[in-house]
Amino acid sequence: MALKGFLKLKYLLVAGVVLAAVGLFLAFGPPHLMAKTETPEFCASCHVMQSEYEAWSHQGAHRREQCVSCHLPHDNVAWYYTWKSIDGMKDVVFFYSGQVPERIEISEHGQEFVQDNCIRCHAATVDRMMNKDRKCWDCHRQLQHKLTGPRMTL
Repeated sequence: MALKGFLKLKYLLVAGVVLAAVGLFLAFGPPHLMAKTETPEFCASCHVMQSEYEAWSHQGAHRREQCVSCHLPHDNVAWYYTWKSIDGMKDVVFFYSGQVPERIEISEHGQEFVQDNCIRCHAATVDRMMNKDRKCWDCHRQLQHKLTGPRMTL
């Protein structure tokens, strides 16, 4: 009986090591794969975000920034890649299962990342002038992909 449990544990351990090796290869092995997955073109290619991409690329206030600059956490590398993986796999499942919502809205944790990144990039202005209790896009509505363009803030 103990031998059976040992063999099961051994197989699970081997499977875990193989999965980790495959994951590391896919993440860092193929040349330029990681860099490609961080481009707005990649995000728009299978993310059903074409209208958001078009709004960002033609009129977006931050059109020189990558999607990941705003939509992923930047407080440490491990956290960044953890959420990049989680959000990426979630998007793949929604896309290939045909369950993409008609109106794509940012999640609560996504809102926290965007808010933190606004403050990170605009720290000097925020520290001097802004109320950090409000979401940046409450006033800067043109930052929302579908509302981009020459609009004034409130």
